[in-house]
Amino acid sequence: MGECPVWHGRQLWLLDCRAGLILALDLDTGAVMARHEAPPPLGSFAFNGDAFIVLALKEEIAALDLRTGQLRSLARIEATGPHLRLNDGISLADGSFVFGTMHVFRAPDEPPLGGLYRLDTALKLHKLAEGLGITNGPCVNPVSGRLHVADSAARVIYSYVIAADGTLADKQVFVRTDVHDSGADGCCFDSEGGLWTALVRAGALARFDMQGRLTHKIDLPVAYPSALCFGGPGMSDLFVTSISDSGRLSASGPLDGAVLKVTGLGYRGAARPLCRMPL
Repeated sequence: MGECPVWHGRQLWLLDCRAGLILALDLDTGAVMARHEAPPPLGSFAFNGDAFIVLALKEEIAALDLRTGQLRSLARIEATGPHLRLNDGISLADGSFVFGTMHVFRAPDEPPLGGLYRLDTALKLHKLAEGLGITNGPCVNPVSGRLHVADSAARVIYSYVIAADGTLADKQVFVRTDVHDSGADGCCFDSEGGLWTALVRAGALARFDMQGRLTHKIDLPVAYPSALCFGGPGMSDLFVTSISDSGRLSASGPLDGAVLKVTGLGYRGAARPLCRMPL
């Protein structure tokens, strides 16, 4: 279950969520250059300097020391449940970590537990939003500064203003993806403010401009693309993870579960900021 690719230190890092693995890949060969373990299921991660990562586990945020393998709990959300877990997250420019939950197998009238959270650099946990069934792809538009967050279950990507105190305001619908027969999974922005997302159930990538208009749709040779990031020497390659078995989705094609590199797009991204937790 490939997820959460991150370009860091001239390597591509990613998660195998169900296996509890954090991996770094060599771009030329695809070989695994670093391998770290943590209790599955994993949701997302961000670098805190070069020696630590901030890691979303089932219902808590932890810090993993990449030198020793030591895991330290930093915060735990207030909600709990057998079908609830932490999911996608991203580091922000202020050094904090924003992440969300996914609550599956709910009754039709059952509201989702959890929501969207922010762990600040003083290790204080703040709940930013609720009512999100499957939170995915939080990312900040480099042009407008707005935070975009997908609810894959509702097939909607929302955008928010991030206030100076880290709270959210001015919630808007950025785009609805049900017309593409899929919810949005992982997301990232290019430098022009275009949002790229994995249409997980459509086997494709999509790019939307700042007005939410579709500008590109790229079919992929995998059934379930999951997440993506810009990287490579010029930050112009798009790396895409995919799923062979998530527990709910499974596919057995020759490239299902592979990590793909998409080139020649004509767009560039930027490296993600680092968390600045006192670890």
